[in-house]
Amino acid sequence: MNDTPGWASPGSAPSEGQDATVPGPAAPADDTAASKWSTAQPPAGQWSPPSTPGTGPGAAPRPTAGWGYGGPGGGPGGGWGKPPAAKPGVIPLRPLSVGEILDGAVSTMRAHWRTVLSVSLVVAVISQIGEILVQRFLIPEPAEIDPDATPSEALRQSAESAQSSIVGQAPSLIITIIGTLFITAVLTVVISRSVLGRPVTLSEAWNEARPRLLQLLGLTLLVPFISVVVVTVGILPGLLVGSAAGAMLALLGGLAAVVAVVWLMVRFSLASPALMLERQGVLTSLRRSAKLVNGAWWRIFGIQALTVVLVMFITLVIAVPFSVIAVTVDGSFLDSLLSGDAPDFGWPFLIISGIGSVIALTITYPISAGVSVLLYVDQRIRREALDLELARAAGVSGNSPHQPGHDAPGA
Repeated sequence: MNDTPGWASPGSAPSEGQDATVPGPAAPADDTAASKWSTAQPPAGQWSPPSTPGTGPGAAPRPTAGWGYGGPGGGPGGGWGKPPAAKPGVIPLRPLSVGEILDGAVSTMRAHWRTVLSVSLVVAVISQIGEILVQRFLIPEPAEIDPDATPSEALRQSAESAQSSIVGQAPSLIITIIGTLFITAVLTVVISRSVLGRPVTLSEAWNEARPRLLQLLGLTLLVPFISVVVVTVGILPGLLVGSAAGAMLALLGGLAAVVAVVWLMVRFSLASPALMLERQGVLTSLRRSAKLVNGAWWRIFGIQALTVVLVMFITLVIAVPFSVIAVTVDGSFLDSLLSGDAPDFGWPFLIISGIGSVIALTITYPISAGVSVLLYVDQRIRREALDLELARAAGVSGNSPHQPGHDAPGA
C-alpha cells in the first residue's frame, strides 16, 4: 500500500484488476520434512509455571484483580489484555463502531475545517443559486387533476403531472449532481488523508481528485439511471393497462421498484470511495462495492439511514428559523398559501431561505461524505485487514491485529 490516498488493495484479498502476480507471504515449511529432534524424548512432565512473588508456601495471599489494561488480567479473572489500536488520525485502526464512524466524520471536519468548509461552502452557494433561479423561473405550475375523473383519466393526469414536475426539476437535479461530484471527489481525498493523520490543503486535494472526475461523473450518473430504469419497469405495466386494475398494478409495481432501488443504492453505496481510493473503473467500482457490502447490507443500511436522519435533523434545525423569517418577510408567499393557490416564490423568500440552506449544506455535506468513506474503510478493515496497511502507511506501531471477517464487539 502506498502512502497516498490512492490505496491499493491488500494482498490478502486483491481487488478486481489487481495484479495477481505480486508475491505474497512465504509459504510454511513442509511438514513432511525430516525432523531433527531425537526420537528418544523424556516422558511428559507435570511442570507448573514459575511461581510469582507472593505465591510460595506460607506467602500472604495476593489480590486476584488483574494488572490493568495491556497486562495480565485486564480485570478480574486474569488473562492478557489487548494493546490499544493505533490512531494516527481521526479513527482507531480497527473495526469501527457506529459512533466512531460518525465521530470520525465530524473530527475530519474539525481537523481540516479550512479545506472542508471552503469546498462545502463554495459548492453549497453555487448549487443554491442555481436552485433559486430554477424555482423562480423554470418550475412550471402544477397540473390540475380533475376530482371527478375516471380512474384511467386520473392515472393519466397523475402521470402528466409527475412528468411536468420531473422536467421542471431536471435543472436542479443536474446542479445537485455536479455539486455532489465535486464534494465527493475532494472530501474523499481529505478524509483519506485524515485517517492517516496527515494534513492536506484544498489545492492538494483537488490535484489528487481531478484525474478521477470523469469516471466519478460516469458513476454518479449511472447509479441514478439504474434507479430510474428499475422504477420505470415497475410502474410501466400498470400504466399500459390504464384502468382501475392498472392503477393498482402500477402502485404495487412502484412499491416493489422502490424496495429494489433501496437495495441497489446500499449495495453500490461504497462504489465512489472505491473508485477514488483504489483508482478503479466505473463498473469495477460497482462490483467492488457489492463485494464489500455483501453480508453486511443491514448494518450499512442502518448506518446510512441514521446518517440521513441526522442530516435531516441538522437541516431542519438550521433551515426552519430561516424559513419562518422568509415567510414573515415575503407577504406574497404567505398570501398564496392562505388562498390555496400555487405558491408564489418571491425574491425575499428565496434569498432568505437560500441562506439557511447554504449553511445547512455546508455542515451536512462533509458529514455525509465522511460516513460514506469511513464505512468503506471499516468494511475493508473487517474483510481485508486494511488496518495493518494503514498502520504501515502512517508509520505507527501498536496496532492490534485481528482476523479479517471478525467484527469488533459492539460494532
